[in-house]
Amino acid sequence: MKEVRKVFLAGDHAGFTLKEIIKERLERKNILHEDIGPKEYNSKDDYPDFVIPMCEKVAKTKNSRGIIIAGSGQGEVIAANKVKGIRAAVIYSYDKKIIKLSRQHNDSNVLSLGARFMKEKEAIKTVELWLKTPFSEANRHRRRIGKIERYEK
Repeated sequence: MKEVRKVFLAGDHAGFTLKEIIKERLERKNILHEDIGPKEYNSKDDYPDFVIPMCEKVAKTKNSRGIIIAGSGQGEVIAANKVKGIRAAVIYSYDKKIIKLSRQHNDSNVLSLGARFMKEKEAIKTVELWLKTPFSEANRHRRRIGKIERYEK
């Protein structure tokens, strides 16, 4: 299993408070992280300004992951998946099976949380489970991801 070396965070105004809570949790667990923004609450911010640069860092940084915390997580996951090398999954509630599948089958390297749809404790549990779940390395999953990577080229 590849150990996660660094976690990048990004979001928007609607996810700002929850992002700060997740960031504090990563600090307490001594997980190396970088907050791409927003760094302060601004009701007029635009998620692509933070999400795309964050995903570029994830794509370029070996054994890293990204976490998006925004209002719905939907537009953000669309923006994230435009970046070559990113496989982003959106999660709305703590569901062990789907969180694990996003890692085990899809090797997701970015997690997008809909802050307006999750309670704080659910979000924390989701992040912790997602970070510790490895990719299965099963041939069928590597083959499918390989097809996506070939398309990106």
